[in-house]
Amino acid sequence: MGLEDKIGNKADELKGRAKEATGAATDDDELKHEGQADQTESHVKQAGEKVKDAAGEVKDAFKS
Repeated sequence: MGLEDKIGNKADELKGRAKEATGAATDDDELKHEGQADQTESHVKQAGEKVKDAAGEVKDAFKS
């Protein structure tokens, strides 16, 4: 998909990592788990973007 989506997904992943690290440092399990969930959601979105990109490449290959 678009570059903006990929940048947004990576930003969400980094935000999740920060939450997880902060939760671990402050012994806040809820914040730590929230950060892990944010990262997982970001990874799923990134995987979806990769599938869309691959589908586009396959589609373009048949046009030639």
